[in-house]
Amino acid sequence: MFKKPVYEAPIVATGNSSAHDDVETVVGPSVTVEGDFSSEGNIVVKGTVSGSVKTSKLLTVEKGAKILANVKAGNAIISGSVRGNVKVAERLDLYDTAQVAGDVECKILSVAAGALIQGKLMMKGI
Repeated sequence: MFKKPVYEAPIVATGNSSAHDDVETVVGPSVTVEGDFSSEGNIVVKGTVSGSVKTSKLLTVEKGAKILANVKAGNAIISGSVRGNVKVAERLDLYDTAQVAGDVECKILSVAAGALIQGKLMMKGI
C-alpha cells in the first residue's frame, strides 16, 4: 500500500525533469549576451541578445526580451522584439506583443492580432 506512492513519485519526478531537459539554454531577464549564440537544443530568451541566434530546435523569445541580430531556428515563438532577419525552417508563431523588424522566412506562419512586422515575408511551398 505504501509502495505505490513511492514508485509513482520517481516516475513523476523523472517526467518533470525530462520536460525541463527539453530547454537547453535560458537567457534570463537580467542577462545581456553579446556575440553569436548557437545551440542544438531549445533556447528561451528572457533578456537581451546582441548577436546572431541559431538553433535547430525551438527558439522562444518571451515578452520584454530583445534580440538585436539575425535569427535562425527550426521553430520559433516570439512574444518579444527581434531586430534582424528571422529564418525558421518550420513554424513561426508571433504573439500579440511580438515586434519583428527584418525579413521573415518560414514554412508556416501564425500571427496574432497586434503583432508587428516590418520587412519582407517569404513562405516556402509555392
